[in-house]
Amino acid sequence: MIKERVSSPCEIRQGTSPVILGFPHTGTKVPAEIADRLNDNGRMLADTDWHIHELYDGLLDNVTTVRATFHRYVIDANRDPAGVSLYPGQNTTGLVPETDFDGKAIWKDGQGPDETDIVMRLRDFHAPYHAALAAEIERVRAIHGIAIIYDCHSIRSHIPFLFEGKLPDFNIGTDMGKTCDSAIEQATLTVVEATEGYDSVLNGRFKGGWTTRHYGRPDTGVHAIQMELAQSTHLETEAPPFAYDAAKADRLRVHLKNILVRIEQIAPGLKR
Repeated sequence: MIKERVSSPCEIRQGTSPVILGFPHTGTKVPAEIADRLNDNGRMLADTDWHIHELYDGLLDNVTTVRATFHRYVIDANRDPAGVSLYPGQNTTGLVPETDFDGKAIWKDGQGPDETDIVMRLRDFHAPYHAALAAEIERVRAIHGIAIIYDCHSIRSHIPFLFEGKLPDFNIGTDMGKTCDSAIEQATLTVVEATEGYDSVLNGRFKGGWTTRHYGRPDTGVHAIQMELAQSTHLETEAPPFAYDAAKADRLRVHLKNILVRIEQIAPGLKR
């Protein structure tokens, strides 16, 4: 039985599956006092993981979900709270982004976040989201002896500021195999490599964000894997209004469901 509750700044659906879906980047809520400081470019909220919670909805019975309702421009729930870069030496965005994924400013001149803003946003948004996620991990691990976090993401397929060329459709991240049992990684890879009309990569440009790297500790019974989808797989266009393409999405959902079901099926064999 699924239990739902909304505890701003996140939405939680409690299920009994060993799998937990994380959605750190689908939220679009920006408090008025923060929105007033965004410039016209920032107010587009272009770097949202558009419709990802809708894409995964109903794919796995009794799955737990934890979804941030705030936008990543408020604070990025998938970044190290200490501000350490996930990809040293590469272009990326930080804990509280100063630019969008194209390297363009998102704040009005002189109104970008300062250290006080960051401390407050860590307290009011980032910490509550991760407290909720950590609580669900412990609850699920108490039921099954393990918990598997599948962190759900999407991004435009062409972003020269972040990567060259076209991003593959399926981007699996396990921090080079550190964050989950190899059986989880292999099950996911087997599904995506068998799909027709899609391409994929394991630990390419995206190796897993802070959520995956922080919680993924297989020796403790907590496994984590990130899936970054190219938005061309489920949007009409990768530009405003970033509309959901039901036909594309329905085709993609078949494969996503297959991944989640396989992960759930192998979970009992992963007990410590």
